[in-house]
Amino acid sequence: MEIAKNKVFNAEVSELQKVQSFVLQTLSDLHLDLKLQNQLNIVIEELFVNVASYAYKNGGEIEIKVEAKNSEISITFIDSGMKFNPLEMDDPNIDAKAEERRIGGLGIFMVKNMMDDVQYKYEENKNILTIVKKY
Repeated sequence: MEIAKNKVFNAEVSELQKVQSFVLQTLSDLHLDLKLQNQLNIVIEELFVNVASYAYKNGGEIEIKVEAKNSEISITFIDSGMKFNPLEMDDPNIDAKAEERRIGGLGIFMVKNMMDDVQYKYEENKNILTIVKKY
């Protein structure tokens, strides 16, 4: 089964639940197990909230593209906010004591560990981040 759907949302944290619902409803025919649904919700929350919180100074939009084919789900986040490649951040030292850890970076580390692939590119003044998960 192939699925492809996209939708534009306001880049506001208050839109998170709408984004998560859009993604899971789009993928509902795949009958994903609860663990995978939860992983997708966590990853979507991390990525969407980061864009909504940091990409724009005066509000903006984020396009979410959801695709599924060949037992692979890909979700792409597209925004025209400040250029930022989260994959360039160093992974946090998760073995360090809490007080020795730098602030930030745990979310994208979690995303990279939960998903099978994460890719970033900057084209036509847009941040394009794609996550991929096999099912």
